[in-house]
Amino acid sequence: MPANRPSIALLIGPISPAADGPLYQQIIDGLGRAVSEGRLEPGSALPSLRALATDLHVSLITTKRAYEELERDGIIYRRQGLGTFVAERGDSASRDGKIKIARERFEEGAREAAEAGLSFQKIQSLASEAIQKINKERQ
Repeated sequence: MPANRPSIALLIGPISPAADGPLYQQIIDGLGRAVSEGRLEPGSALPSLRALATDLHVSLITTKRAYEELERDGIIYRRQGLGTFVAERGDSASRDGKIKIARERFEEGAREAAEAGLSFQKIQSLASEAIQKINKERQ
């Protein structure tokens, strides 16, 4: 990994057994976020399974599972003897996955709101408020 780029641990954020979700999913989410936000560019080399496990203080099995799922989703690819890299279309694959999840969660939230008896206008208002809150947090 180039010296001018922060470590993977810094790029993907903290991984903790106390956080929500299994450790491998936290790694998947963190790497996917770094790729979709452009902090890891296509073709960027990623650390070996062993190096990532050591850096994140997790087991080799945990990093192996995360890499396998990221590879299956087209976000990274591995080349025997060369290493693991961000796929050329890894950013769009990661973004597509996030859009799918966001769409499912919006639909679930709208369904819950409708089942609670809220009007169409009130559901739209709740969605708008959530979007405005996120925009303020990002500024």
